[in-house]
Amino acid sequence: MATTTGPLLVLAVVVPVIGMLALLVMPFLGIRRPATVALAVVAVGVAIASAIGIDLVRSKEAIVYVVGGWAPPLGLQLRADGLSGVMMAMAALVIAAVALYARPQFDMAEDAPGGRRAFAFWSLLMGLWSALNLVFLGEDLFNLFVALELLTFAAVPLVCLDGKAETIEAALRYLVFALIGSALYLLGTAILYGQYGTLDIGTLHGRASANLATHAAIALMIGGLMAKAALFPLHLWLPPAHAGAPAPASAVLSALVVKAPFFIILRLWFDVLPEPPSEAAARVLALLGAAAILVCSVVALRQRRLKLMIAYSTVAQIGYLFLMFILIEPGVAPWTTIGWTGGMLQLISHALAKAAMFLAAGLIAEALGHDRIADLAGAGRTVPVSVFAFGLAGLSLMGLPPSGGFIAKLLLLNAAILSGAWWVAIVISVGGLLAAAYVARVLKRAMAAPATAIETRAVAREREWPALGLALCAVALGFVPLQPLDMLAIGRGALP
Repeated sequence: MATTTGPLLVLAVVVPVIGMLALLVMPFLGIRRPATVALAVVAVGVAIASAIGIDLVRSKEAIVYVVGGWAPPLGLQLRADGLSGVMMAMAALVIAAVALYARPQFDMAEDAPGGRRAFAFWSLLMGLWSALNLVFLGEDLFNLFVALELLTFAAVPLVCLDGKAETIEAALRYLVFALIGSALYLLGTAILYGQYGTLDIGTLHGRASANLATHAAIALMIGGLMAKAALFPLHLWLPPAHAGAPAPASAVLSALVVKAPFFIILRLWFDVLPEPPSEAAARVLALLGAAAILVCSVVALRQRRLKLMIAYSTVAQIGYLFLMFILIEPGVAPWTTIGWTGGMLQLISHALAKAAMFLAAGLIAEALGHDRIADLAGAGRTVPVSVFAFGLAGLSLMGLPPSGGFIAKLLLLNAAILSGAWWVAIVISVGGLLAAAYVARVLKRAMAAPATAIETRAVAREREWPALGLALCAVALGFVPLQPLDMLAIGRGALP
């Protein structure tokens, strides 16, 4: 295992925290605008994520750092494999785009009107990024619980940053679901610790046996994580929370925050759960994912507000991630299959596309003064780059070429056909058609000429480019080869 760049793993978690502390002391350093400090931290964080990814590709081995020199099970370690590296790079890209987009919106001095709101936004964004990196690198189940809690307590205030009654209500609902999920997860970790005397994932992988206590613990933990990931029918908190948050916050919440609990579900399923995983449990997860795709796509199609439509689309697209569990054959290394690659590409392409959509929707709403889909006529002329970015991102949701969503869904379709799961193939196809319907509905309205003159507001053109950049990245994933990606297998053995 590569260890020469191990300290970078610590820096990936610590640098955003240092950024938070710098925001506190910046008045004493003569820096009045928090965005200046935040963008500097983002640049350093992107460089760290890039260095970790480059080292993984060069060495073809996992990067490990033992915290304090105490190896597990006595101590803790951070570990980056191929999947962790990809997730960190994705998070860094989205955070960087959101920071560039949000700078004009949250660039006030603390003593200026809106200054406290700007300080809160950048502080919470830094805390959220640190928690995400800890989720992607953590090897101890209790440490992952701490990371999830930090993520929750950074994400919830972002939802109600504007202080409106409806967003505070949405944030409280989010908090209730998150705390219930945390309680279930913590109960599962307690059972595992009582059973095996350790919570280190690598140690549990060798010790865990297929007994009632282990299966009950994993079931509790996955159930709690499903609530945090907003898998249908535990999604009730997500649409009002994401739709009511400021556009930069919505982009981060939809693209990254709901992916963290899914990432931990993957770790539990493939790295902790004794082989072979239950086929019945895999079918339940796949059925819930299929229900999310069909039900929430229809609900998205019926929405009147643009941001609410995108929020329900997020719940629907999350469903695709849970289809992969039934598409991987027992006894086969998951990371060598097209089902695994298809699921991971769906995760990444959705993150990029959905962040682009929320950023574009925010500018459309700013320009028109509303986000009512029925009254979007004229948006194509007012903010053409944003509407174009929305359409490009929509390609990925629909699964049309060339886009990352096309490759991801094609790989999942092939895996479904090869495994004989025809109903999964049908769900994927119908989900693509429904996504095409609600994306086309928005584009049709936005490209239409208004019946009467409309009053629009000026939007800084440089704020449109981050959304377009993310949408182009989602499209660029469409050139990934139709085969298992070697990057996603780095640091993993031949068998789970």
